[in-house]
Amino acid sequence: MRSNSYINTIQTYDAIVIGSGISGGWAAKELTEKGMKTLLLERGRDVKHGDYPTAMLHPWDFNLRLANPIEDYHENPIQSMGYDQSNKLFYVNDSDHPYIQEKPFNWYRGYQVGGRSLTWGRQCYRLSDLDFEANVKEGIGVDWPIRYHDLKPWYDYVESYVGVSGRKDNIAHLPDGPYLPPMELNCIEQHLEESVKQTYGRMLTVARVANLTSERNGRGPCRYRNLCSRGCPFGGYFSSNSATIPQALHTGNLTLRPFSIVTEILYDNATEKAKGVRIIDAITHEVMEFYARIIFLNASTIPTAAILLNSKSPRFPNGLGNDSDQVGRNLMDHHSSAGASAMHEGFGNQYYKGRRPCGFLIPRFRNLVDEKSRNLDFLRGYQIQGVGRRDGWQEKMLYLPGFGKKFKNDLTSPGPWTVWMAGWGECLPYQDNRITLDRSKIDQWGLPLVNVDFSFRENESAMQQDIQRTCHEMLESAGFKNIEIFNYNRPGGSTVHEMGTARMGRDPKTSVVNRFNQLHDVKNVFITDGSCMASSACQNPSLTYMALTARACNYAYSQLKNGLL
Repeated sequence: MRSNSYINTIQTYDAIVIGSGISGGWAAKELTEKGMKTLLLERGRDVKHGDYPTAMLHPWDFNLRLANPIEDYHENPIQSMGYDQSNKLFYVNDSDHPYIQEKPFNWYRGYQVGGRSLTWGRQCYRLSDLDFEANVKEGIGVDWPIRYHDLKPWYDYVESYVGVSGRKDNIAHLPDGPYLPPMELNCIEQHLEESVKQTYGRMLTVARVANLTSERNGRGPCRYRNLCSRGCPFGGYFSSNSATIPQALHTGNLTLRPFSIVTEILYDNATEKAKGVRIIDAITHEVMEFYARIIFLNASTIPTAAILLNSKSPRFPNGLGNDSDQVGRNLMDHHSSAGASAMHEGFGNQYYKGRRPCGFLIPRFRNLVDEKSRNLDFLRGYQIQGVGRRDGWQEKMLYLPGFGKKFKNDLTSPGPWTVWMAGWGECLPYQDNRITLDRSKIDQWGLPLVNVDFSFRENESAMQQDIQRTCHEMLESAGFKNIEIFNYNRPGGSTVHEMGTARMGRDPKTSVVNRFNQLHDVKNVFITDGSCMASSACQNPSLTYMALTARACNYAYSQLKNGLL
């Protein structure tokens, strides 16, 4: 089923899906299960579930014990900030895949089947009407053409399949789902939970995460190894490789073609529809075309916009579906640089077992509808993510004196309890935060380089200052010592939540796709990756991409079935 020889004889399909990451994998699953012959195109290599060569290795099995050699920082100045030697194989090479930074922007990429679903953080949170209504209430960007009730059944559907472990906390602006049993907070996190509730009336909960605490559809459960970014041979967390793509292949309706770089979507002026895609084989550089009745563009936020901008025709001289001049604009990413850390002198007789693959969450508590104090100097809000743990040998090895038996005992004795916490904050949609194509500079396949022009602004800066204050206050009131506030001042892209370059909206003059993720002017092209987001909220966004994808696939199939596409 994975053989490319099949493609040489059959080039027309019911559907083409571009990109095999989280949303592309979902599109492939949904469309094939509806009986549609589907071609899934991935620009990188194939990775079959279980093909994770570093998953079972120990730190001492690696040169430099997982640390990156100095050469990596020269050859991969961006990617090496995101990987270590255990998961480097799931990141691109910066030298082979250059891009232009008008301002610093960390664009982390994984060009393989499964994309970044192999390395994502797995935290799964729903958006609510607090998020969907924010733009229109504040006169920022464009109004979302959907509300929570439109997406709720699809959140339910996706979470039930993915398997999300978490606690039902009955928070109106962070709706609950059909969760698997939650992972447990450790004693220092429970202490902080009680303190912030009593002192501030805020909630602290364990992260809602796509790690299985019980078996689901032959996957899992999680082994609490916390080595997820290497790929999980047990299927203990959700990825395209472990779940959606194998299920799509099982239908017999999927053709998967790796090493396929999509250069453009082909537009048919007579039908006013897209007729197919043009690709370059990444290995042979052969140019090929494939045709289909519908196309799902799920290449990830920046590549999706690049493909649209490169898809020029007499009808769309500025790029496919770009009559509004919004393609590439409104790029967003969460900021997660500001927070605080501290130590606690208590609980010295307690410890924990295993390596829980997630931390804790303090849901958004700023600028809520019922918040008493709303005279803040920023719009929107943030959630706080963190983790409590006991210091170990990694923290001691740099300063602990001695040698021999006593040194080994001191080194392996647990240190004090510590907490690290930081705010994941919303970024507003700014039109001039954008990507463009530089046609004077090309990559090794002759395609124009992507130019990224992005920066955080005053609203995000003011929010970061509030994050530092509130983190310090919560730790201090809970009895922590040696509190240190921080701001890493990391540039855009660092949180790896790119969104917004083909935003959803009601008006074709100001947006790119409609409420069902269709291009306004090319009805058989659907975009359901992060590029469709009209605002970023502060929640980790991948769950929303999956829900939007399942919803759009259902709509596209019904439209085809009724002869409307």
